[in-house]
Amino acid sequence: MEWVTRVARVLTALDPTGLAYHAYEKRLLADLTPDRLPRHVAVMADGNRRWARRNAPDEPVAVGYDAGADKLKEFVGWCEEVGIPTVTVWVLSTDNLDRSDDHEFAPLLQVIEDLVVELAAEGPWRVQIVGDLDLLPEAMATRLREASASTEGRSAMHVNVAVSYGGRHELRDAFRSLLAAEAAKGSSLAELAETLEIDQIASHLYTAGQPDPDLVIRTSGEQRLSGFLIWQSAHSEFYFHEALWPDFRKVDFIRALRAYAQRERRFGR
Repeated sequence: MEWVTRVARVLTALDPTGLAYHAYEKRLLADLTPDRLPRHVAVMADGNRRWARRNAPDEPVAVGYDAGADKLKEFVGWCEEVGIPTVTVWVLSTDNLDRSDDHEFAPLLQVIEDLVVELAAEGPWRVQIVGDLDLLPEAMATRLREASASTEGRSAMHVNVAVSYGGRHELRDAFRSLLAAEAAKGSSLAELAETLEIDQIASHLYTAGQPDPDLVIRTSGEQRLSGFLIWQSAHSEFYFHEALWPDFRKVDFIRALRAYAQRERRFGR
């Protein structure tokens, strides 16, 4: 992973104005075929703390969170530019909440809160919070709900921000919601066991009504799902990249789209 940063620095030194890089970026963009692009891209933006410790060892690790949030805003813009209708960004897992006594945790929550508010205020997107906000501090949860509500009715790209999100947690909540809805209709457990269909479960997920992610990107060299969208990603294509998230570039994103377009999707067949 260090070599990615070193190579980037060398390229920057060789092309200080960025003209060659932007020309290459435009060429890659021109080669994309719109009907081969994913409808839904999800990203596991991994490596912010490692980026901070490597690039700013004398600074608080929150500088990595800030850099990661800035990159997420760029990423959403890239998705809009190429016409992707739905984007999901994972910024805080339920497992991360176990670090709540860590002195680095409060700055992370503030960065996430500011990110959601800025996405809702600055872009034309529909911003939806995906996760269990009841696990967050009440003031933060309220601000996130208000920011999301302020974007209702927007018809541009749909941006899911996965906050306090865990795949198993989501499935638990989906089944709780499903059981409560069936009980309200007077259905018994025996009747539900006989009639339950896959679509009924999907309709109670946090992302109900949305297309499943076609492409899931994870940075920092990690190659595991970590519970991210475990129901929705059953037929997703995965793209793993070595760069730490703040170092992930637009050209890397375009390459991910190109790799996706070159794959033959079989959907288990």
